[in-house]
Amino acid sequence: MKTRWLAFVLWLTSLTAIVSACSSGKSALKQGDYYDAVLSSVNRLRGSPQHKKATAVLTQAYPLAIDFIETGIQNGLHSNDPRKWRDAVAGYSRINYLNDQIKTSLGAMKVITNPVTRFKELADAKPKAAEESYQDGVQSMMKNTREDAKQAYFAFKEANDYQPGYREVIEMMNQAEFNATLRVAYEEINASRINYGSFQPIINSLQRQFLSFKPLNAFDSIKPQQVLRLVFNGYYQDNRVQVSSRNENIERSIKVGEKKMPDGKTQDIMETVKATLTIFTKVKNARSEALLTITDEATHGYLQNNTVDGSARWQYNWAVFKGDQRALTNDQLNLCKRSEASPNDNDLYNQAMNRLQENLSQQLRGFYNRY
Repeated sequence: MKTRWLAFVLWLTSLTAIVSACSSGKSALKQGDYYDAVLSSVNRLRGSPQHKKATAVLTQAYPLAIDFIETGIQNGLHSNDPRKWRDAVAGYSRINYLNDQIKTSLGAMKVITNPVTRFKELADAKPKAAEESYQDGVQSMMKNTREDAKQAYFAFKEANDYQPGYREVIEMMNQAEFNATLRVAYEEINASRINYGSFQPIINSLQRQFLSFKPLNAFDSIKPQQVLRLVFNGYYQDNRVQVSSRNENIERSIKVGEKKMPDGKTQDIMETVKATLTIFTKVKNARSEALLTITDEATHGYLQNNTVDGSARWQYNWAVFKGDQRALTNDQLNLCKRSEASPNDNDLYNQAMNRLQENLSQQLRGFYNRY
């Protein structure tokens, strides 16, 4: 029984997918998206080689898709579009991709027996596309800004993708990446007597392409553009636990029984109960602190200069009561069952240091996200 049910579910799933793909293929065809219409119908025929609607869509959409792509390529090549050869590569690649998809679908091969290929045209267009990208990279490099160097890097990388090793593209790509990279020297100073560890993991998490962090003493001939300093000023906590208390006078009306009235109805017997609840609160605060400075080495001006801290707080409540216990809620009763406790100084320290690291990380990420 389970096997039959599983087979039915699989059949239903397959049928749903077929109906959906057929619908999407027809919709794409109606909207003039011939390329997607071809892919949807080919995929449908891969699972159901005799599918009539998919066959009809493919028969109509394929020649339209090829004509549309090739017309776009030729129009581009006869224009002054600076990306015309890159667009041609994209177009020829799409035509070849349709060929690959059709040849892996038995049903589609019966409909399109001789799919179009443009392998030679693609091979001829790639060096010209590489030259386009290469020249874009050169123009961006000449602007001599960090953001343009980024654009140059990606243009040279694109040229290398079209034709590996094209001209001196590898060297130009490396130079563009160097010019686009912000080099930051960092220094960590402990101005306290506490061995807190290191903020190195925070710095490491900032490393990414076009953003390099190295220790201040690691720079020699290549000068940094910024210097980041993290000065740990110390950890502070309250010398004594602060204890406070407050009283609550509680009065409640509770049901203590029932009685029958002359008319036969039942009436609750209520009683007023009272209690005095004394709630004690213990508090101990802690704080860690660091100075964050980022300076521009060209101007020696501050880009960031502020104190960052991490706060921690331990708080504990318990209570005692006098009077009738029935006046208390369950939460108040549970509070009365608690005994006095004391803070764990190690937990406070760890909490304060974790908060400091989180706040430092947040500020540094916010600052360097603009780069």
